[in-house]
Amino acid sequence: MAIIFGTRPEAIKLAPLIKFCQQYPEIVKVRVIVTGQHREMLDQVLELFQIKPDWDMNVMKHDQTLSEVVAISLTKLEAIFADDRPDMVVVQGDTSTAFVGALAAFYQQIPIAHIEAGLRTGDRFHPYPEEVNRRIISVLSNLHFVATKGAGNNLRKEGVPEKFITMTGNTVIDALGLVLGQPRNLPSSLASILEKDDTRRILVTVHRRENHGKPLQEICSAINKLLQITTNLEVIFLVHPNPQVQSIVRRRLKSQPRVHLYPPLNYWSFIQTMTRVDLVLTDSGGIQEEAPSLGVPVLVLREKTERPEAVEVGAVKVIGTKTEDIVSEVSQLLVKRQGLAAIRYQGNPFGDGRACQRIFWVIARYLGVKKQNYLEKEIVTPR
Repeated sequence: MAIIFGTRPEAIKLAPLIKFCQQYPEIVKVRVIVTGQHREMLDQVLELFQIKPDWDMNVMKHDQTLSEVVAISLTKLEAIFADDRPDMVVVQGDTSTAFVGALAAFYQQIPIAHIEAGLRTGDRFHPYPEEVNRRIISVLSNLHFVATKGAGNNLRKEGVPEKFITMTGNTVIDALGLVLGQPRNLPSSLASILEKDDTRRILVTVHRRENHGKPLQEICSAINKLLQITTNLEVIFLVHPNPQVQSIVRRRLKSQPRVHLYPPLNYWSFIQTMTRVDLVLTDSGGIQEEAPSLGVPVLVLREKTERPEAVEVGAVKVIGTKTEDIVSEVSQLLVKRQGLAAIRYQGNPFGDGRACQRIFWVIARYLGVKKQNYLEKEIVTPR
């Protein structure tokens, strides 16, 4: 079985599955293939979870286009599959790596398992190109592992047979369980910010293509206004390495003494930071899944979300990228403290931390393994 990924979020969500598979080498032999679509950020996760890829395609280049990522990866995957043909290819989510991994497997008529299947916004360009990537992956896949009932219903509406849909929960909850207990230390400069008394703290991450340009400028303007009206506010901004993000953020926020610009943190440091702030502003999908478990409110800097379950439990609110909207919503949460108390009691709609076990045994059965030959206790799939 080949597990393919290339970005930090994919690596985080697939790492616990790889670790679980390694407990049963007599059932499934796992081959880890990375494209290196996000080089440095990917390597952080590989080190954290102690995963050594069997193939590293290292496709990342400066200012490369989506077409280049897809073309190079497709050609390299074809050569890898010719050298060591897997019985199953596993992809996660909706990145260009996931899309090309599924396409390469389909071209070789290799069965495909799609983890975190069924996410939809209904808008091809929000998020871009992820919405179209995941729709195509669904067409190509044999097994569809969904995190929630809503995602499963999306696939049923599109005609995916019920027998190929399994609700597992989201593997990011499994990853949290592996990471939270690790004994590590935060960078000293970051720890000092998080330990300040009588301070409000916001964590900010922005990376999506649809937020490049004017939307990101509006986000930065909102941060500047919030600093003016909230004198005890400290902002931790994790600046994505994309030059289109770097140039705007540094030009507009670098001179602010209460804005702390950091490169993307390793996953352990990120989770620890997230648990110690009052609020997160982000356009990330994964953070919307982690937030309910960590009890931190999230304002989503997007027009739409494919994770309505987080909105329904009150952990997440979609607010867009307009300056005045961001200032208004943040002020309500930080100054008036509205909505903060309820978040910790709603539970997490994205699972119980056992998604990887469910995924493993479904794939094993698909490949012909009879589970009753093993002592592993049957884990009932939630419905």
